[in-house]
Amino acid sequence: MRSRVTLVLAVVAVLLGGALVVPAAYARLADGGADGGSGGGAESVAAPAPQAPPPPTLAAGTVSVNFKGEFFSWALLDRETGTISGSKNMTATSSTESMIKSWFAADYLRLLGDKPIPAAMKKNITTAIRDSNDDAANALYAAVGKSATIKRMVGTCGLTDTGPGKVPGYIGWWSFTRMSPRDAVRLGDCIGDGKAAGQKWTAYLLDEMSKVRGTTAAKDQKLRSGGGRWGIIDGLPEPITSQGPVSIKNGWTPLSYDGNWHVNCLAVTDRWSLAVMLRYPQKSGLKYGAQVCASVASQLVTPQPGAALKVPQQPVGKL
Repeated sequence: MRSRVTLVLAVVAVLLGGALVVPAAYARLADGGADGGSGGGAESVAAPAPQAPPPPTLAAGTVSVNFKGEFFSWALLDRETGTISGSKNMTATSSTESMIKSWFAADYLRLLGDKPIPAAMKKNITTAIRDSNDDAANALYAAVGKSATIKRMVGTCGLTDTGPGKVPGYIGWWSFTRMSPRDAVRLGDCIGDGKAAGQKWTAYLLDEMSKVRGTTAAKDQKLRSGGGRWGIIDGLPEPITSQGPVSIKNGWTPLSYDGNWHVNCLAVTDRWSLAVMLRYPQKSGLKYGAQVCASVASQLVTPQPGAALKVPQQPVGKL
């Protein structure tokens, strides 16, 4: 009976002018089946076990933002390979504003060495990082030698596009230190790998940076401090934020000399460091800059949410 079935299928295939295609069920019948019948059973090959896709991360990619302003630049450093990618102008500079406070805390901690942190300075670190408090940052800046700390930052972190600000009336202000996004991600990497704060204090500083608080809302913005938990962190999906803490330090100031918001976003994880730096008209508001930073981050997520299922995604980055 089995040979007759196979013969019938063969005849049908020839009459149709096609190749002989025998369904698997009939092929097993012709071979005597897998139960050891006559003709000898075909060898069974186990299918490879499906592999879980790699966890999402940020990776080099195309970013499209309908930006309306004077300056828009970004850079991404892959901390596993050391590769830096970004916008064509990622070596151009802008004022750091409060983003540089992360370095003041790091420099203080490294110079402290194995000694315990005095209570007053520990409070300054917390408020300078979590609340972007200017008075606390000034105390740290004085403790690390003022302008000398900027030179140490350049040397310690291997920065190439960083220097003092040259805006008339603001010479010597730490917030006007010029830095490129390329150097900003190097700074993030320098903090992450322990060169900035030293091995004893790095985990502590990264933890403080993961606890930045407050929004762009007017109620969270004060004269000498402000809410700074926005930007890149808002553009990261839960599968990335759940992998571990995301340490951030933003900088933001509306400046009268050019009529612009100067907004910077910096974030660092075990796998990457991302920076976005902006200057745009004050009338657009702080929230606009936060949205640009979030948009850049969301567009660099790899793989994009739904990509494995080929689900069309709504365009991002058009503000």
